[in-house]
Amino acid sequence: MRRYSNNPIIEPKNIPNISPDIIDATSVFNPGAIKFNDKILLMLRVQNRARETYFIMAESDDGIDFEIADEYIKWEGLEKVNEKIYHLYDPRITKIGNEYYIMFAMDIKSGCFLGLGKTDDFKKFEFLGIVSEEDNRNGVLFPEKVNGKYLRLDRPNKNQLVDGPLTGSEIWLSESNDLLNWKPFKKIISGRNHYWDELIGAGPPPVKTAKGWLCIYHGIALHYQPIYQAGVMLLNLKDPFKLIARGRFNILEPRELYETVGQVPNVVFPTGIIVDEFDDNGFAILESSVKLYYGATDTVIGLAISTIQELIEKCYE
Repeated sequence: MRRYSNNPIIEPKNIPNISPDIIDATSVFNPGAIKFNDKILLMLRVQNRARETYFIMAESDDGIDFEIADEYIKWEGLEKVNEKIYHLYDPRITKIGNEYYIMFAMDIKSGCFLGLGKTDDFKKFEFLGIVSEEDNRNGVLFPEKVNGKYLRLDRPNKNQLVDGPLTGSEIWLSESNDLLNWKPFKKIISGRNHYWDELIGAGPPPVKTAKGWLCIYHGIALHYQPIYQAGVMLLNLKDPFKLIARGRFNILEPRELYETVGQVPNVVFPTGIIVDEFDDNGFAILESSVKLYYGATDTVIGLAISTIQELIEKCYE
């Protein structure tokens, strides 16, 4: 992927002060992305100087220069959670029908779980509930039902890092009848020990192409310190639990200063994708430009550009 020449596109200094909760923001990263009313929207993960986390919307005509809202999202229904909530973070946005669903991680007293919200106008946001029964992260919805089921990719947290949190080395396909109650269906891929993607997790929502579901995921190389990178895989259209191809090489790794030095060094973390063109059958056009939005060092937001054709080709390398 090719980095936008004026990266990072959003930095902490771009976040407006929202008194009394956000003054002099510390970081902005890992955004969800969607097209809405001819605009490109980002849902930003913003941290204040207390390391508290907020979601803030940003919009753009070109996907490069963003106007950032001067208020943060307030979720209606969040009070239904009957235990302490510490953070909501890493949103992924998927349009299904006429609704826009946001899946995000929730750090609560009993662990890290997946939360689900929705909106139809990006002004009012409704929290629908906690949608994982066990510790889980990186939940990403497919943009349509497959074989009559809602589907998502997720990452069960079953690996305990030394002096660190629970994490995961497998991406799973889960299914649901109602978006609220989910069952693990089948493991899609595992981490590859000793290589660039030892620990893994789903990135932005899958993209429907005539060649299969194109999925970008993150991988972590566990060297002297973790190095977060991005890679690609292709899943069967009718049976997404079937892996068609998975790239040997990463498509983006920390190289620039803003990707190597920051709150968490050596991180590129893809969470938002915008595909410019789809055909009448809902398939991404192979020549279409792709904008990938990613968090860099848990501090700023970067933009990388490619095409559908290039990314599919990388799945086979």
